[in-house]
Amino acid sequence: MFVFQYLQHLKSCAIHRTPSTAKQLHALFIKLGLHQFGPLPNTLIDVYGKCGLPLDAQCLFDEMPQRDCVSWASILTALNQAGFPNKTLSLFPSMFSLDWLEPDHFVYASLIKACANLGAIRQGKQVHGRFVVSPFSDDDVAKSSLVDMYAKCGLPDIAWAVFESIREKNSVSWTAMISGYARSGRTKEAMEQFSRLPNKNLFSWTALISGLGQSGNGIDAFSLFIEMRREGVDIIDPLVLSSIVGASANLASLALGKQVHGLVIALGFESCLFISNAFIDMYAKCSDILAAREIFGRILRKDVVSWTSIIVGAAQHGQAEEALALYDQMLLAGIKPNEVTFVGLIYACSHVGLVDRGSDIFNSMINDYGIRPSLQHYTCLLDVLGRSGYLDKAKNLIESMPFKPDEPMWAALLSACKHHGNTKMACKIADNLLSLKLKDSSTYILLSNTYASAGLWENVAKVRKLMASMEVRKEPGYSYIDFGKGSEIFYAGETSHPMKDEIFSLLKELEAEMRSRGYFPDTSSVLHDMDQQEKERQLFWHSERLAVAYGILKAVPGTVIRVVKNLRVCGDCHTVLKFISDIVRREIIIRDATRYHHFKDGKCSCNDFW
Repeated sequence: MFVFQYLQHLKSCAIHRTPSTAKQLHALFIKLGLHQFGPLPNTLIDVYGKCGLPLDAQCLFDEMPQRDCVSWASILTALNQAGFPNKTLSLFPSMFSLDWLEPDHFVYASLIKACANLGAIRQGKQVHGRFVVSPFSDDDVAKSSLVDMYAKCGLPDIAWAVFESIREKNSVSWTAMISGYARSGRTKEAMEQFSRLPNKNLFSWTALISGLGQSGNGIDAFSLFIEMRREGVDIIDPLVLSSIVGASANLASLALGKQVHGLVIALGFESCLFISNAFIDMYAKCSDILAAREIFGRILRKDVVSWTSIIVGAAQHGQAEEALALYDQMLLAGIKPNEVTFVGLIYACSHVGLVDRGSDIFNSMINDYGIRPSLQHYTCLLDVLGRSGYLDKAKNLIESMPFKPDEPMWAALLSACKHHGNTKMACKIADNLLSLKLKDSSTYILLSNTYASAGLWENVAKVRKLMASMEVRKEPGYSYIDFGKGSEIFYAGETSHPMKDEIFSLLKELEAEMRSRGYFPDTSSVLHDMDQQEKERQLFWHSERLAVAYGILKAVPGTVIRVVKNLRVCGDCHTVLKFISDIVRREIIIRDATRYHHFKDGKCSCNDFW
């Protein structure tokens, strides 16, 4: 058999992802003495990479007596494809020190791709600088990789400058540029580039839809997906479906998510692992944790994303014991946890007061798995301590950690101090926060409320003045209810809804029944200077109460009422919703800004700890 025919067989292995056949051919080459002949070893490295066998590719590469740029490009590409961009970058210096070779355009493209996958913009710029002074500086393939890197690293303007220098723009560079603008929230530029694209295909549609979804423009993503379907674009790759499932999750629209699920089944992609993982996340975020568990249970070969998605979902729904039990099962299954897994586990501990277990998990992450804690891990651990009243330990954690505390971290400690009535520490932390350039309007509100609770009205005025000067506006409280046949958004204090009379009447009936059962309004969260009756009236018109009342009136009797609220549920509404769930015998699920609350039979899944 001629070498050309062997090459064709190897290429077939790469296309069809048949590693066993590739290994048989490799064995044959060794037997025939051809394993170091001509293009065969370089092609084998490429095939092993595409078949997910990076160790075999690395062994073959190391055994080569003489390597060229093609060999280096093949191994670096193989490592990238196997998900080892760190190894790609760490191996590269040996290209010169061992083989005295300078990188060509293919090697540059591989290095840039590794930097893009790692989000390593500093190293990426170094590679870019070296590429510019190389003999290959006009290569459009490497430039397309640069466009992709800068787009993924959130630098669309630099990506655009490189894109403009490409002489013959291909679908890869166009798609990278569109995705970069979309992911950065620059919808107008993304749409303009998409409209200019000469030949639109599934992958360019996917880039735009995925980018919009990731930047929080879920509605625009859905509109484009519907347009794509009308254009008759054949969905031969399920990535776009994963993006639209993610958009459903971010919109917390269970009805939309279920429609997408039906489409996935109809298209035959239900068994695709990353689609199933996306559905676990979607159903959990849309407050249907039972459906998320069902999807998880049907996956035959679960990966770390599958386990992490269900663990995080259980944690968000206040099911800490379930999350921890799943973690134990994950370890028994031989799956190694990642950084996100530990975020979910520590978060689970924080909302049920498992201080020792949360600390043990944090330490296990470092000592048993060699994972360096991120600022997010420290924030979760601080939340574990703060929520349970270990305020001094939480403060010590901030002072001893290797990161500079950011706004969310200080705000978490401030919230804990306020919750546990430690006014002295709260005011000190508030003073620290006041010296920062705050970005989140809710932090200003927390500051203002902290000073108001302490009676420091001069400081309250200072915060309000600062908010005015920086044009910070408090986000109005609203709640969204979706029950398949219809959806509504209610704002706090809203009195213009067409069904306001029916909603008001139902809420008054429920309030009368609650008072007969011992309910008395808790107005401590209303910090404005007004009389008790006016404070109670403000609580009465909170958006989640309006949404729940509307759900009781309009939804099919007996079905779960699901509400999404943009702010944290106040203490009084939490009490009211427990009463209502018992009175009307309905399960009510509220997704607020921090967690999910399952109200049923007069109890909440958070055990009044949130």
